[in-house]
Amino acid sequence: MFRVFRSSAVRVGCTAALGLGLALAASAPASAHPTRTDPNNRYTAEEIHHFLEGFYGNHGPRPWEREHLVSDQLKEEAGQNPGYDVLLCAQNTPRRIDVGEVTTAQSARVGWATVTTHWRGSPATTSSFTAYVDLDGSRPMKLLDVDCGTPEG
Repeated sequence: MFRVFRSSAVRVGCTAALGLGLALAASAPASAHPTRTDPNNRYTAEEIHHFLEGFYGNHGPRPWEREHLVSDQLKEEAGQNPGYDVLLCAQNTPRRIDVGEVTTAQSARVGWATVTTHWRGSPATTSSFTAYVDLDGSRPMKLLDVDCGTPEG
């Protein structure tokens, strides 16, 4: 519920609190990483979801993500398929991308989510694939694999 503040004293207090919060955030070290909630140093579902949203963005991974945030095996597969974007399971650039709920399998050491791409057209269409990420928190997070088959729902 939104509440309209009519008092200037309240607005000043809120502005001061916001300013203090921003100042504290700015003083934190740039390399600070949020504390993992998994005691075994594995990436959490929330961290994987955040990674996949950043990786795919609105229209697909940029060249930097493709170079630095993809496993060597997946890069090799992508190189063997010119004209087809293995990371998007498509040939074109989608209009929008959504990342679904992340599942983690500790025994398999991977987390995955359904990624849905939205396409222009009349009518507009969607397609989905599954993206897999390594759970090992001792290494930088990378996209391990992509399964272009329709995810089970």
